[in-house]
Amino acid sequence: MMNLKKIKLFAIDSDGVILNDTYSPAIKIFVESFGVSYSPLIERSVWGSPQVTAGHNLALACKLPYSGEKVIKDFFKTREEYLKKHPVEVLPDIESTLALLSSTGARITCYGGRNKEYSFDRFLKPFEKYFDKEMPYIDINSFRPGVYEIVKEKFNLNFDEVVFIDDINRVAEVCKALGTGFIGVPASMAHNYQREEMVRTGAKYMVNRFTDITDKLIHEVDEHLASSDLWK
Repeated sequence: MMNLKKIKLFAIDSDGVILNDTYSPAIKIFVESFGVSYSPLIERSVWGSPQVTAGHNLALACKLPYSGEKVIKDFFKTREEYLKKHPVEVLPDIESTLALLSSTGARITCYGGRNKEYSFDRFLKPFEKYFDKEMPYIDINSFRPGVYEIVKEKFNLNFDEVVFIDDINRVAEVCKALGTGFIGVPASMAHNYQREEMVRTGAKYMVNRFTDITDKLIHEVDEHLASSDLWK
């Protein structure tokens, strides 16, 4: 077991980190179907937002005369079509990294914008032993980005005792504001803008894949959190 000074919880985003990203490609397809170019602003305002907010922002971006509720329903139809050729999949070899995180003695939870039955039970059940028994998965749709709520309301920890592992810069920004740990796995499809945005935010630790996380990296993040200089 690793001897960590500070970290008590790893909070892992599901989609795009341990499951493949099936949302940003669908957003791109959706907006382009209305003749709108996919942009950093659209990526930021739609991806990782509560569903009704995402629908509202899609309506604004595409100048649609509909409510956020209707637009998000239409978006999910677009995503269902995308899933026919690009189904949701667990990314390769995640178990070894989950085992590494578990070996630290810290708790592990997972979070995302869909309910537990959809995201965790369908895809991540085989890895359940690595996740917290009480809260293996947290649906953050109603309180995205969810950093404050996960740390304070769900686990009752200090902000510098938690490390978020996420593919979206919005989470990096919130972690920076709260002094929370962050390891970026920036979305890396050709249309994505998350890596450069994480760089601008000042994220010190980014990896290409979840499986690139090492014990050395974990210790470095832990040391920075213990020294209160992760974001300096």
